[in-house]
Amino acid sequence: MKRRNFIKLFGTSALSLSASPSIATQLLSSDYSKWTSYRISYQITLPASGKSAHLWLPLPDNNDSDTAFQFTQGNNWHGNATKASFSTLGADPFPIFNAVWHGKPQSDQRHVTVNCIVKTVHHAIDPTLYPENKSPALPNSIRNYINPTQLKQTNGIVRETAHSIIKEKNAATSLEKAKAIYDWIIDNTQYNEKIRGRGQGNITYMLEKNELSGKCVDLNSLFVALVKAVDIPARNQYGIRINDSDLHASIGQYGDISQSQHCRAEFFLAGRGWIPVNPSDVLQVSKLGELALDDPKIIQLREKFFGTWEMNWLAFNHAEDLALSPNSSGKLPFFMYPHAEIEGKSLDNLDHENFSYKITSAELVGTGIKF
Repeated sequence: MKRRNFIKLFGTSALSLSASPSIATQLLSSDYSKWTSYRISYQITLPASGKSAHLWLPLPDNNDSDTAFQFTQGNNWHGNATKASFSTLGADPFPIFNAVWHGKPQSDQRHVTVNCIVKTVHHAIDPTLYPENKSPALPNSIRNYINPTQLKQTNGIVRETAHSIIKEKNAATSLEKAKAIYDWIIDNTQYNEKIRGRGQGNITYMLEKNELSGKCVDLNSLFVALVKAVDIPARNQYGIRINDSDLHASIGQYGDISQSQHCRAEFFLAGRGWIPVNPSDVLQVSKLGELALDDPKIIQLREKFFGTWEMNWLAFNHAEDLALSPNSSGKLPFFMYPHAEIEGKSLDNLDHENFSYKITSAELVGTGIKF
């Protein structure tokens, strides 16, 4: 990780504290040296055209039952929005910021800045400790994560592929099935840096067209869909890279993270909980580092990322097929980028000439920022 000098942080006392009592209790018994603090900042600029505009931003998740690897300490905002608020959205409520502009702004542009303070800690669960023969039934709250979504169907070619994989590997337990699918993805797909954004994750299309390449949304979604197809709960966690990687330069980003959105995957084992996996980053390091799959570095990374997330990244949410509001223009397959609408028409959040935003990360130490 890069060494950085210190400068004074702007007044964090202006932030609204939001750590829950359970998180506070957890921190009191935690080793503070293992937690890393960051400030994440959005700077959004929207055109002044049209009579109204609406903006939604995904914020760092703070659901401590699902994200024990991170928690937020507060948020603030300033800008020329008519009104704005921090709230939650979705069936499993996750934090968002939304702003509305009524009428044309007095200045040439609509603008808003949002700051978040978040802490992260290393996230690793050893799946080999899972007592398969003594596992309890799935909790009712988890069963929904076996269901298909719009882009992650679990029937047809998806189910056929999943069952073919586990049959070939003679996988019997849930853990063996998930590991067989994880290994199959690394052995049979490729990272494609030319894909726009972070990919779409249309799994049926990928399998029917035999286009087994893409970025994190494609590759990790393929894992999730195949695992669901053999009745193991799974989901993507959508988020953003916030720091350099200790493992490889290609899977980290610090400072300007405007185009560093990144999703990861996890599957659920009854009696063990959510198990983090990240086949996409194994393939990204292999491709961009020009390392063969049998290279010792890739072999080690492959083993590490079945049960571990390097926490130079934070999670926003695991929402899919999401309507941001009753009046928004259709459902989003996932919510990882800023989303804006002018007079009800969505802006292309990957068109940075017409939808301008900058996202930055800063690692905090004491009362300062590391550079």
